[in-house]
Amino acid sequence: MPLTRRAFVVGGAHTPFIGKGHPDFIWKRHPDFGKRENPKYDQLLKAAVDGLIADTGLNPELVDRLYLGNFTGELFVHQGHMGAALVGTNAAFKGKPAARLEGACASGGLAMLAGLDAIAAGADIVLVAGVEVQTTVSARIGGDYLARASDYARQRSIDDFTFPALFARRTKAYRERFGVLEEDIGRVAVKAYANANKNPNAHMKAVSMSFEKAAKAGERNVCFIANEELHPYIKMSDCSQVSDGASALLLVSAEGLKKLHKTEADAAEVIGRGHAVDSLFEDGDLTQLNTATLASQKAYASAGLSSEAIEVAEVHDCFTVTEMMMYEAMGLAAPGQAFQLLRDGATNIDGSIPVNTGGGLIGFGHPVGATGVKQVLEIFRQMKGLSGDYQMSTLPNVGMTLNMGGDDKTVVSLIMRNGS
Repeated sequence: MPLTRRAFVVGGAHTPFIGKGHPDFIWKRHPDFGKRENPKYDQLLKAAVDGLIADTGLNPELVDRLYLGNFTGELFVHQGHMGAALVGTNAAFKGKPAARLEGACASGGLAMLAGLDAIAAGADIVLVAGVEVQTTVSARIGGDYLARASDYARQRSIDDFTFPALFARRTKAYRERFGVLEEDIGRVAVKAYANANKNPNAHMKAVSMSFEKAAKAGERNVCFIANEELHPYIKMSDCSQVSDGASALLLVSAEGLKKLHKTEADAAEVIGRGHAVDSLFEDGDLTQLNTATLASQKAYASAGLSSEAIEVAEVHDCFTVTEMMMYEAMGLAAPGQAFQLLRDGATNIDGSIPVNTGGGLIGFGHPVGATGVKQVLEIFRQMKGLSGDYQMSTLPNVGMTLNMGGDDKTVVSLIMRNGS
């Protein structure tokens, strides 16, 4: 669907994404265990909003609407009604329209779409945020909570860890159909951790990943699911992180730019969008992400561009094989050929088409509701030269996001152009 009114991203903020493996995350083996606690969801959300206000110079009284992406608040932190929680981050937001959007791991992407719709309907300044806390229960209980993004009645029993098993199934099918090597899939993790090591907000900023470790299972990189058929096809390094964190950004109209005393050179314009959803009750071709392909095609059509125009991308790497299949869904590689981009280093920060420069879901982390917002802000930051040690050498002109909920069920794709 074409954008009927111009919309711009003008800045925002991330909290650090934390969880097991992050030096500041408090768990039973941390020296501060019992002395202090990890941030609560409301603290993370307020920190992201406060960071946005500082980054953009926003007078919060000017905000017209607010949207929040969140998936599992009711389960992990026993809290729903989170649109009101977003309003609670600043006294100036009281009485303003706000809502929470939920679409599994695409919740943040849906919040972005709601913000774009608000701009199209006449709003000038819209705050879009995402938050998730997922470390309040054990990994096994958390796996059950996150399985709500699958067809629970039909797919929950595949394994205690439903989503790793579902994507192990895709990995098995993908490797068997195309002859892709396990070591080539492992290159995704190596890139993700290397990028995260340069990113101060990344969950895995202090954890290294060698090619030797990622290329095959071992004592320090185990295959962990119980499903015997799928067990060999997913190991720890193939998985995104169970993270706590929040992201927030400001979406404005051309009139909103004036209200903030900013110009197009300060902004990145959203020039294309795609939104596609498939049936929860059916499985498609396990070797392709057909819904992501459709969302990408809609975004390209909306922007009047093709994949050749994309200079940087943030894609949904919930598992290593997913990133490879995302390359193919967005037209960067033919089916089964994504491995060549990785072998050639094309998707590295210094490659021809950098992807997930801050580490993606595997390295940066995956606080589910925040991810779709984080992706957009990361493209903006690359365009404006704000990415520090993981900054591309040349500022990109056109960037793309692909944010996926469930097993290729809900997908949001956005295309952005650097303002000048």
